[in-house]
Amino acid sequence: MVDIARPASVVRKKKMRRAAYTTVAVVVVILITIGVSQLKPAAPSVERSTVWVETVRRGDFTRQVRGAGTLVPEDIMWISATTSGRVQRILLRPGAQVRPDTVILELTNPDLEQSVNDALLGYRSAQAAYENRSTELERALLNQQAEVAGIEASYNDAALNLEANEQLAKDGLVSQIQLKQYQSRAADLKNRLSTAQRTLKMQADGMKSQLAPQAAEIELRRAAYQLRQNQLSDLKVKAGMHGVLQVVPVEVGAQVGPGTNLARVADPSNLKAELRIPETQTRDLRIGQLAEVDTRNGVVKGRVARIDPAAVGGTVGVDVILEDELPAGARPDQSVDGTVLLEQLSDVVFVGRPAIGQENATITLYKLTADGHAVQTRVELGRSAVSVIEIRSGLDPGDQVILSDMSAHDSFERIRIVN
Repeated sequence: MVDIARPASVVRKKKMRRAAYTTVAVVVVILITIGVSQLKPAAPSVERSTVWVETVRRGDFTRQVRGAGTLVPEDIMWISATTSGRVQRILLRPGAQVRPDTVILELTNPDLEQSVNDALLGYRSAQAAYENRSTELERALLNQQAEVAGIEASYNDAALNLEANEQLAKDGLVSQIQLKQYQSRAADLKNRLSTAQRTLKMQADGMKSQLAPQAAEIELRRAAYQLRQNQLSDLKVKAGMHGVLQVVPVEVGAQVGPGTNLARVADPSNLKAELRIPETQTRDLRIGQLAEVDTRNGVVKGRVARIDPAAVGGTVGVDVILEDELPAGARPDQSVDGTVLLEQLSDVVFVGRPAIGQENATITLYKLTADGHAVQTRVELGRSAVSVIEIRSGLDPGDQVILSDMSAHDSFERIRIVN
């Protein structure tokens, strides 16, 4: 066989055609790549049964806030030690019914017993000193009274004698010198009587002031003795009120000092609810607002009586005074749920509270469309209640929205809802 050489023009045309095909192929690949890169990602699918869908409504709803808490007695009394001592016996344990004179536990203090005896001796000694001083003053007063009586008798005799001699002097039977002697003696006795009477009055009036130091000493000693006696009596620790013994935080043998809490007694018939409400929901709380407390055995109505001035752990304490009778079985420290009624809203657009979003905030929710999809929608929220929240803009009555947490799909403006 003999190879026949192809013309150069044919070879050149073939190379050009191949180059053109290659160029076209590259351009097509580039165009396809650009087109694919500009395509939006396919909407993810979400099963409807896995999300919480609710319809936007228009109407009335009551604003409420809710919190958990416990029932606590309004009348609570801690019984503390008035003196130091050692716990000798504990007669009652928590849960026991007590009266004001019920003895809960007993303390011992030998030093206190000795100090009571010393205080008693001091008190009796002060009384004896008072009696001695009083006797002395009374004796002096009696002596002065006797002196006054003696001078008065002498003066009366002198006055009668003077009167008789004055009559005799008129008849010339007594000289003027003798008469002047009788007059001088009567005047002297009169002055002495006046002085003795003033002295007697001063002594009588001064007895109280002279006895005052001894009387004050008696009161001082009596108060000291009474204090020690009360402390001794307080070694038998009594309840002090009708109620139930709740806590005895000491054990037998423990040494306690003055002011140490020994027991707590409460009146279980007068309970209130102490609720803890999230601080973000307490802006509109006011004293006197109506409340309802769920005791698990029934719902009891009440009113807000106190609001803590500061938040603790993200919650605010709220005291609710109960106005209705508590159901049977309610007891201190029982867990309860409480709802405080803030206000009644009329003719507003609202929906259930979304998983994410607080009142007076703007959030994004997925709104369902007629074609089986859900699209992101900016929604402005308003006032809220326990389970619903006001819609100020972004949604209309009848719209259906997803209230579940959809943060995993935030990058998708549209999702497909699968039934």
